[in-house]
Amino acid sequence: MNDTKKIKILLVDDHMAIRMGLMTAINDALDMEVVGDVEDGQEAISAYRRHQPDVVVLDLRMQGMSGVDTIRALREEFGAVRVLVYSNYAKGEEVYQAVKSGAAGFVVKEMALDRLLEAIRLVHAGEQYIPPQVAAKIAERLLARLSPREMEVLKLLAKGLSNKEIAARLGLVVGTIKIYVANIFSKLGVSDRTQALVVAVKRGIIDLE
Repeated sequence: MNDTKKIKILLVDDHMAIRMGLMTAINDALDMEVVGDVEDGQEAISAYRRHQPDVVVLDLRMQGMSGVDTIRALREEFGAVRVLVYSNYAKGEEVYQAVKSGAAGFVVKEMALDRLLEAIRLVHAGEQYIPPQVAAKIAERLLARLSPREMEVLKLLAKGLSNKEIAARLGLVVGTIKIYVANIFSKLGVSDRTQALVVAVKRGIIDLE
């Protein structure tokens, strides 16, 4: 394959052993090559300027500038940078912030290296790569403020059930359901059922079937 057609990759990770392993795997693939490898966010910005890579593969937790701050800084300076997060620390909040900041994909380090290569190709093609377990963490982050019982009540509200019907379905008294509904409205910052459902769908908390 012609070199000019190769996907150019910049690696950003503060563990040299990980960078070396990734370089070997990536350079073994015929359609991609590593054009730079650095250990922190500041270096990533200089290296991006120098190499203009197609895809940036970065860790979220690094010394100094965090992965999320690095994504923001890259996008601020260079526009639609394609960033693929490669990290062990996939907490809901961090994943959510990374995606919100513009990360196009997320690969967890314990996944097979083939998954990383596949993700690089997808991100390079303008797609998103968010595996189910990572997507679930983003959803968890969004759901964190509603208790499991409040979630149940919200889903039944979405089906158009009245407080009385919800109480019967859950084996609770109507007064208790009213308290749950009031809590849901308060947490979502709304004053009625319709607004609650609009906000819940917008935030990806529930899907209307």
